[in-house]
Amino acid sequence: MNMQSLEKSNAQRALVVFGCIWCLCLFSKTCRKVLFLPKLCPRLAEFWGVVAKDFFWKSKPTGPFLSYNFDVTKGEIFIKCMEGASTNICYNLLDRNVHERKLGDRIAFFWEGNEPGDESVVTYRELLQRVCRFANVLRSQGVKKGDRVSIYMPMVIELVVAMLACVRIGAVHSIVFAGFSAESLCERIMDSQCLLLITADGFYRGDKLINLKHLADEALQKCRDKGFPVKRCIVLKHLSKEPEESMDSHSPPAKRSCPDLQMKPKSTSTRMMVPWNPEVDLCWHALISEASDECEPEWCNSEDPLFILYTSGSTGKPKGVVHTVSGYMLYTATTFKLVFDHQPDDVYWCTADIGWITGHSYITYGPLANGATSVLFEGLPTYPDVSRMWEIVDKYHVTKFYTAPTAIRLLMKFGSEPVQKFKRKSLKVLGTVGEPINPEAWHWYYNVVGEKRCPIVDTFWQTETVSSFLLPPELFQKPHSATFPFFGVVPAILNESGEELEGPSEGYLVFKQPWPGVMRTVYGNHQRFESIYFKKFPGYYVTGDGCRRDKDGYYWITGRIDDMLNVSGHLLSTAEVESALVEHRAVAEAAVVGRPHPIKGESLYCFVTLKDGVAYSQMLEAELKKQVREKIGAIATPDYIQNAPGLPKTRSGKIMRRVLRKIACNEKDLGDISTLADSSVVEELFQNRCCPSV
Repeated sequence: MNMQSLEKSNAQRALVVFGCIWCLCLFSKTCRKVLFLPKLCPRLAEFWGVVAKDFFWKSKPTGPFLSYNFDVTKGEIFIKCMEGASTNICYNLLDRNVHERKLGDRIAFFWEGNEPGDESVVTYRELLQRVCRFANVLRSQGVKKGDRVSIYMPMVIELVVAMLACVRIGAVHSIVFAGFSAESLCERIMDSQCLLLITADGFYRGDKLINLKHLADEALQKCRDKGFPVKRCIVLKHLSKEPEESMDSHSPPAKRSCPDLQMKPKSTSTRMMVPWNPEVDLCWHALISEASDECEPEWCNSEDPLFILYTSGSTGKPKGVVHTVSGYMLYTATTFKLVFDHQPDDVYWCTADIGWITGHSYITYGPLANGATSVLFEGLPTYPDVSRMWEIVDKYHVTKFYTAPTAIRLLMKFGSEPVQKFKRKSLKVLGTVGEPINPEAWHWYYNVVGEKRCPIVDTFWQTETVSSFLLPPELFQKPHSATFPFFGVVPAILNESGEELEGPSEGYLVFKQPWPGVMRTVYGNHQRFESIYFKKFPGYYVTGDGCRRDKDGYYWITGRIDDMLNVSGHLLSTAEVESALVEHRAVAEAAVVGRPHPIKGESLYCFVTLKDGVAYSQMLEAELKKQVREKIGAIATPDYIQNAPGLPKTRSGKIMRRVLRKIACNEKDLGDISTLADSSVVEELFQNRCCPSV
């Protein structure tokens, strides 16, 4: 064994030891404090140094592993990781796995289309070749290191190819969820000053046809109207490609015909499948057919931007969250490996969309960095029937399954029979992400889906924090959202005055120091970054979430701070009230917001969606109020309960609570609601308000 191999072997052993220590700390009350007291973690940099040895570095760091300032009173906020080092994340995800780890023939993705039977596989070697081809295409179009590229695509293999091709040449990708409107796409293209757009002709979301190219054209026209013309748009023919084109693609043509996309340009008799502007549009398939499958990576500095991902802002204007190369790579790879206990024979499935941070971190970057095999799913959990997810689990022998509480609650409505039609014997670990999970959903997930044999990993994280940093302690004993910090993450709970609270307490969740994967800035607006996350409590990163720490030191996420209500001087969590409502046998889903009250300060206004076949009545309303009173206390008794057949949700399934607050207060100025999946729900809720005169 040569010295380099020996060094790597020792590093891998050390990482296993550190991982075991971390897990021991999670399960041992006497050891837990090691995780979040920096003075007891003098070897934190050494831990990440060991992790870093498993990756390729063109040049080594010249400074400390991590340097930062969290205090706005002491100067500009900054976080720097491995300054002086250079690498390429695409090289580490693909070249390293193919050439060094000899995983070229391992399947990177099982692709499952919207329609049952639409399926394909791609190996690591094939993925590397396709990424290199498309990276050469981007270079041929003048894209260079530091340029921003907007990606607006469905859940197909080419989406992964596009994002990795960008980072291979040092370009910064900005992925826009394919459910967003033309206006939202335009806004994001202009904010990040994107050089080029990559999109597709269209896709099906269940029964619904999404004409993506039409939306992209509309967005580009809006950009032109506002003085920012995007000169090139590369179009993947996903639904409309001819049979010979599908030979070069691992996303086969959909089995459903798509006449709405079969259109002809006025200037030629050649049959085209999508609206086409020859001055702007370029065909993906034609471009890659002439490209080489070898592409030298662009070596990037550790703190070079990797991607921009937009998340909601309190002002309504989305924030362009910027993540950088080295810290993101190390943290995402490590959390995936340890949180999911990744093993070489696993088949992992994260049901998120790549358009969100969960998909970035735990579909693309984290799994590929570990040489994992994943499922990439284009469709819906309820199409063509409510058993689709469990059918896919059996089909690909999924071992690790990661989904959102929203999806769990949706499927709960249909009972256990659709789940139990399939065996699910391959499942070993279940995960949840995106929002706190209520106890009823947790128990259904554990008892029905996992058959009481699969631990549940209930993770907490944000677009800003990249990946999991609060994780479950005892996987079976504390359902709901009891969590504990990942190695080196240092949480604190503050009161309104910014004082740290000790012992069992409830207040603002903050962090006292960074970890490698935390965001670096808001694109083009560092002042906004400082104002949102650091100004309220100097010296801390403010998550915007409320939190309760119990007597055992576990952290319970109670919801966004703007979802915390101050009722007669008592701080109440809307998530806790929602959980109490959903525990009632008649309630499928609930959302709670605050409404001004002349005496109490705030009152509770509750929206409830009932299960199929249940009618709303005054008796039911009384039962619900009694249940909340019994579960939480008289102070939490709802003032208003409104029957809500539908709730205003984004296309990703998240409830837009700011819209519900407007409805509760009868304020018709809703701001931007372009991300709503069904805007008609809003008008119906206004018409059925509990207190129409106020």
